[in-house]
Amino acid sequence: MKHIAVRFITLILTSVSFLASAASLPAVSNKAETLPLIPKGVSSRAISWENRNGEVGKGGMAASRIGVGRKGSPCMGLVKNGETATLMDIAGTGVIRHIWMTLPGRDPAEYRNLILRMYWDNSKVPSVEVPIGDFFGLSHGKAVNVNSAYITNVLGKGFNCWFSMPFRKHAKITIQNDMPDGRDLSLIFFQIDYELHDSLPANIGLFHAQFRRQNPTVQKQDFILIDNAEGPGYFAGCVIGVRTLGGHWWGEGEMKFYIDGDKDFPTICGTGAEDYFGNAWGMDLFHTPYIGCTLLEPVPQGMKGLELISMYRFHVTDPIYFKKDLKVTIQQIGWMDDGLGERSDDWCSVAYWYQAKPVKKMPSLPDRAARSADVVLDTKAKDATGGQWTNPQ
Repeated sequence: MKHIAVRFITLILTSVSFLASAASLPAVSNKAETLPLIPKGVSSRAISWENRNGEVGKGGMAASRIGVGRKGSPCMGLVKNGETATLMDIAGTGVIRHIWMTLPGRDPAEYRNLILRMYWDNSKVPSVEVPIGDFFGLSHGKAVNVNSAYITNVLGKGFNCWFSMPFRKHAKITIQNDMPDGRDLSLIFFQIDYELHDSLPANIGLFHAQFRRQNPTVQKQDFILIDNAEGPGYFAGCVIGVRTLGGHWWGEGEMKFYIDGDKDFPTICGTGAEDYFGNAWGMDLFHTPYIGCTLLEPVPQGMKGLELISMYRFHVTDPIYFKKDLKVTIQQIGWMDDGLGERSDDWCSVAYWYQAKPVKKMPSLPDRAARSADVVLDTKAKDATGGQWTNPQ
């Protein structure tokens, strides 16, 4: 009986210790470990087009033809070409826990030319600046299913993000219409689920994301995912898309992490592209919570190249920490008839990371022409609404 009591006490102490440590997990945590905790000083809010400031008791107040509070204004009105619309702009301390969005069509031009930006704590420089499709895991403008722990996408219709996004003073999220054909856009639905906190831990990290594309890459020059991260912080993951422009196997390039002043050689170097993304001896379609390949198919007829690939990896249980700075690259190496060889293909990426303060400078976002060139021309893209929905406000 004494042994049972001792074991029971040990179990209780271990559980308390676990919960205490779970409460201070990095911001990338999906909170699964902390669900039993009922925190103090935390309240839940949501922002949508009907409640644009997340006010208490102010959700769903707009009127439709069937009455007040009966789905009167669930989506954004017109976003004119060249204009930027604000999704969220609030003061306070809190954490965004989930973002859901959808667009009326599944148009590759929209995926690459609606630009999502996020600003933390009154910074003038966006910590996030990414085309909306790429942010939610769609490389090459191709609508596919993405089924991971932090990004999900239902055939380009339902976009979800579960990265935690803390803010101490202020949070602002915008979307810019930079469509190449001068088109105005409407019927953009969204919901931002967040918490208000009395305070946040001193060592909390701020969420960052950055888009890069090089089309084509230069032989013997590694493709750069990020080179402007400022410590302390940690790398949380990436989505990479490849459009192969030549034959043979493309994925022998090593993923490299230059940490805290590394120059010629990195502290962390992988063994190959497919290895970094959890596979081996080639690439296959697969989905897991933290690692997977969502696209692996020949390029559509009329498009240059041979194959389209899109892969993701999220460093949830294995974050890559840096104290001063971080640069992340991947080599352009393949396997030719006579062995290893340098390649030149079309690469794009979104890198996700956390750092203590908002980034001071972002590299220039690729312009509209550079973003739009050689994306999938999906002739089957349709208005998901059937053209029947009208938004009165």
